Order: sequence, then C-alpha cells, then structure tokens
Amino acid sequence: MSLAPRAVLVHRTSEYEELLARHGTRGQAEFFLRSRGRSVQEVEERHARTRRALAEVAGAVPLQWRQARVERADLDRFLFGPEDVVVVVGQDGLVANAAKYLDGQPVVGVDTDPGRNPGVLVRHRAADAGKLMRAAAGAGGAGELLTMVEAVADDTQRLVALNEIFLGPAGHQTARYRIGLDDTPGDEAQASSGVLIGTGTGATGWLRSLWLERGSALALPGPRDPGLAWFVREAWPSPTTGTSRVEGVLAGTERLRVTVESDRMVAFGDGMEGDAVEVGWGQTVRVGRAEVGLRLVG
Repeated sequence: MSLAPRAVLVHRTSEYEELLARHGTRGQAEFFLRSRGRSVQEVEERHARTRRALAEVAGAVPLQWRQARVERADLDRFLFGPEDVVVVVGQDGLVANAAKYLDGQPVVGVDTDPGRNPGVLVRHRAADAGKLMRAAAGAGGAGELLTMVEAVADDTQRLVALNEIFLGPAGHQTARYRIGLDDTPGDEAQASSGVLIGTGTGATGWLRSLWLERGSALALPGPRDPGLAWFVREAWPSPTTGTSRVEGVLAGTERLRVTVESDRMVAFGDGMEGDAVEVGWGQTVRVGRAEVGLRLVG
C-alpha cells in the first residue's frame, strides 16, 4: 500500500522570535530596537504575517495527507521522503536552503511578505497553497526543473546547491589553489578570498553582486538556463600567482577544477556554512552542473 502524500512545511525563525530569545521579553527587545532607531511594531507585524501564512498553509493541507514541519536550522537533520510535497513558507533564500536536501520532490514557494521579497522562488500566496499541493502530488507532478550546482571532492565528498557554491578559506585568510577547466591543461596558481560558482537563480543574488561590482561583460545565465557562471573573489597578483582566470561560464558537462594548495578550504552552498565540505592540501574539487534539479511548482 502506497503512503498518502506528506506536506512538509519549511519555515524559519522570525526576527521577532530571535529578538525574544536574545533579550528575554518584548519590552527588552523594544528597548534594544528603539536604541537603534527601529520600531518593534514593524518586526511584530512581519512576524504576525508569517505566522498567519504558515497557519493558512497548514489548514490547506488535504485532510487525508500527513503533515510535518521543519525549521531552517534543522534541515540537515530532517529526513525527506519520496512522497513529500515541500511547501516553503518564507523568503526566496529559504527555498535554496531546502533544495540541497531534496531529491526531486516538488516544491511550492509561498511568499509571506509580498513586496519585500523578490518572489523569484516564492511565487505564490498562502491562499493558493491547497490547489498547488494537490497539483504537485498529481500524476506527473507539476513544476519546472531548475538547475543546481554541485561540488565533488576527490575523496567523494559531495555538495549540491540551488543558487551558488562558495569554495575558499573558512575565515578571512587568503586561500591558495590552482584553477582550471576539467580535462584542460594549463591550470593557474591563484591566491584569493575564494571562488563563487552559481546558477541562473543564483545570478539574481550573490553572483549578481560580484558581477555588478566587477563591471563584468560576462552574460549571466537566467533563472531557467542550464549554464553556470563563476567568479574569483579578489585574486592577488604576485610572482607566483596570477589573475588571468577570474570569471567564466560553464556549459553542459564542463567542470571547474580547483586543486587546494592551502592547509584547509571549505565549500558550502546557499549560505549554509554549518553544512560544509572540508578539503586540504593537494585535494581536488570539481564544480559543475548537478544531475539533480529543483522541481519548483508554478
């Protein structure tokens, strides 16, 4: 007997909840914000909108379905099942946070604060969640497949992300490595603050910031494009390190190859620094398009 679908509601702790956890009471939180020229009412209102949206989505789950909730900080410990329909209630970045832990499950993005969020990945309102969940669980499942990026180390460690993967030093030190395209000779020795490799959805965020800051003429991929773009951050020229390979596009099965020449480098995806791959001197990491993608509904 097949299991009924399970709606997994993904959310994150609100700023108001974080303030209460830090300061203990609403009054102390209000004093803290007021001393910095902010109002607690505005934070409370956003919290209330998020709670209302989460309650509305939970109430729209079909009665015969199972239901679960997972907070952003617990994603790496939550076991998603093949029959799950994942409903992300929050911001665009929360979809990216959840994506790396999925394997083809459909995702519905619900915007809790329309007008404040870009709405690239959270495209829907809470009122539409019920019909979208049913459509996602139907025959064939609705949704478009968005490109993801993966990093694979030579010791089989693997990391996938929806927006981007950062490979570089764990702190603010300089990372040393050799960089080039896989199966292509002529790697360049570099010293920099890291390398960022992103998808078309990532090109609306951190990747775009680097692109704008550099004034790059590189054509960034769009949200539905299969290609990847990559940038080296703050490459340092010296007698032993170069700066000729600081940006590019990866098409098809092309992979960027990075060989570590530092004691320690880390790779993490979509800002989830707590769930990182660590590599050391002499190890090689290859980064390219992932075989899996995110199935985003609507």
